[in-house]
Amino acid sequence: MESITSGLLKGRMGILVGGGPAPGINGVISAATIEAINHGLEVIGIMDGFSRLMKGEISQVRPLAIDDVARIHGKGGSLLRTSRANPTRSKETMENTLRALGDLGIEQLVTIGGDDTALSASEISKMAGGEIRVAHVPKTIDNDLPLPGNMQTFGFETARHVGTGLVENLKEDARTTNRWYFVVAMGRKAGHLALGIGKAAGATVTIIGEEFPNERVTLNQVLDVLEGSMIKRKALGREHGVAVIAEGIAEKLDPAELELLPGVDILYDDHGHMRLGDVPLANIIRKQMEQRFADRGQKITIIDITLGYELRCADPIPFDCEYVRDLGNGAVRFLLNDYPSPQPLNGAMVCLEAGRLRIIPFAEMRDPETNRTRVRLVDLHTESYRVARKYMIRLEHNDLQDLNKLRRIAHAAGMTTEEFKLRFSDAARGFGESA
Repeated sequence: MESITSGLLKGRMGILVGGGPAPGINGVISAATIEAINHGLEVIGIMDGFSRLMKGEISQVRPLAIDDVARIHGKGGSLLRTSRANPTRSKETMENTLRALGDLGIEQLVTIGGDDTALSASEISKMAGGEIRVAHVPKTIDNDLPLPGNMQTFGFETARHVGTGLVENLKEDARTTNRWYFVVAMGRKAGHLALGIGKAAGATVTIIGEEFPNERVTLNQVLDVLEGSMIKRKALGREHGVAVIAEGIAEKLDPAELELLPGVDILYDDHGHMRLGDVPLANIIRKQMEQRFADRGQKITIIDITLGYELRCADPIPFDCEYVRDLGNGAVRFLLNDYPSPQPLNGAMVCLEAGRLRIIPFAEMRDPETNRTRVRLVDLHTESYRVARKYMIRLEHNDLQDLNKLRRIAHAAGMTTEEFKLRFSDAARGFGESA
C-alpha cells in the first residue's frame, strides 16, 4: 500500500500506547498511520508509552511508514510496546513530557490506552494549551470505560473469546478428573471480563466485585458465597466444577487483611493502584477453601489459575480488527478537524456510537469527585446479568426456605439444617431473584 499524497508534509503526528496490552492495538496504530500519511502528515511512533518522555528523553522513537504498518492489524501485542508510566505524577514529569513532545515536533498526538492513559492524555491536552492536539483511543480488556451506547472497549471481545475457550477446556478437565478449578480473570474495578467468560463458557459459578455493594468486603464473605455454590453443586451429585472470579475482588479486600496472609506483599503502581498481579488471589482462595472442606472432614481437589496475561496479546478476532480500524481512522479525522462535533476541542476521546464516530471531551469522562476517569461497572439490573445468574449454581435465599432443598444441601456439607442455615444465611442473602 502506498501513500496517495505528495508534496510538503503538513505536520508531525505521534502515536504512543499506555497501560496493559489489549488485542487490537496494532490495528489502531496501522489505521492511524495510514490515514495520517495519506493526509500529508509525518508519523512518529513513540516507544514504551510515556516512560521516556517523562524523563525528557526523545531518542526512543521511530518513523512509521505505510509499509511498516500495512500488515500488522491482525497481530497481537504492540509494535510500539507499552508501559504504565504516569506523566501526571509530578509537575516535573509533566514539564519533561511536554518539552520532549515539543522537541520531537509533535503537533498531533494519538494515545492508545485505558482510564489512566486517558487521564494523562487529558492533562497533556490541557497543559499544551493548543500547541498539541490529542486524540485518545480507549483500550482495555476490562471493558470498564463508560463508552456511549454501552459500546465495548476494543480488545474485550477478543479477550473474552480466548478466555472462554480456555475455561471450556478446564470444564472438561474438571469433569474428567473430578476436581474443581478456581479461575481468576482480569478486571481491576469491573467484573465484565469474568462475567463474560463465565457466562459464555457456562462456568459453574462466576463471582464479581459488583455483587458486594460495600466498598470493602472480607475474604470470608467471598469464600462463603463460593463455598455455598460448591456445596449446592455437591448436593446435585457433582463433585467438580469451574468457578470464575473477578480479580477486582482483591481491590475490595482490606489491604491489612491481605498482608496478614503468607506470601502477600502489597505494592502500588505509578497511578496509585494496588498491583493485583502481585496478589495471588486464586491461590489464596484455593488454600482457604481446601481448609474449610478439611475442617468438615471432606476431601476436595482444587486447581487455581489466573487468566489475563494469556489474553492480552492474542491476535484480535475479526470484530476487534474492524473496530480498531474505525477508531484509528477516527482519531486522525478528529486531529485534522474532519469530525462531527458541536465545539472546538484540543483533545478528546474517540469512540463509536451506533456505527458513527463520536468525539467525547475529556471533561465528560471524569468523575467530578475523584477527578479520575469514570469507571463502568457491571449493572446487576440488566437482562444480561439476570440471565447469567439463572445458569449458575448459586446458593439462593429460597434454598434455605425450602426444607427439602435445605436438607439435601446441608447433608452434602455434613451439617445439620440449623448449622447450615446459620452458617450460610448471609451468603444467600442478597443473591436471590431480585439481585
